[in-house]
Amino acid sequence: MKTKLSLSLFAALLFSQVMMAQFHIGMKGGANIIKIDGQSFKDQFRYGYHVGGFAEIGLGNKLGLQPEVLFNQVSTTVDSNYKHIYQDVFSSDQSTVKLSYLSIPVLLTYKLIGNFLTLQAGPQFGILVSQDRTFLQNGGDAFKKGDFSMVGGAQVKLSAIRITGRYVVGLNNINDIDEQDKWKSQGFQVSLGLAL
Repeated sequence: MKTKLSLSLFAALLFSQVMMAQFHIGMKGGANIIKIDGQSFKDQFRYGYHVGGFAEIGLGNKLGLQPEVLFNQVSTTVDSNYKHIYQDVFSSDQSTVKLSYLSIPVLLTYKLIGNFLTLQAGPQFGILVSQDRTFLQNGGDAFKKGDFSMVGGAQVKLSAIRITGRYVVGLNNINDIDEQDKWKSQGFQVSLGLAL
């Protein structure tokens, strides 16, 4: 009886150690280099930032899952074409627009070179938490409350440090005014993270 209890205890301890070795949480932050495609905006990338947390969940020797929760700031510049498209809607000469999203990427990871280099890909769900209220007359909303994107990139692991580079492309139209001009985001994210 004591042998079975000791063996069960040893197996439970070993299992918990293996699970802890394949599970990490951490924090990260970095730069967004994003543009919003559409006739209403200039075809140029603008800088923003992101900050948040992540979890690394091992699913075997090569595969893993990395869910994250990020606060993302996106900036864009209004083009002169917007007055022609939305002449009855826009009232100001504001040239820059800032959007803030709560983004939730859920990425499948593949260890390409041991623990050093990992490829990442998966969907990202964004919830618009704030936008410029002066962008439209009467404080109207120009952007949809949600955004759906695909993410692909790579991560370099140096002990507890994570260096990540990604490409993010928006898949849905975020224009909440009408269907005249389709607005989609795309760009790059570069970040530095620390696993705890």
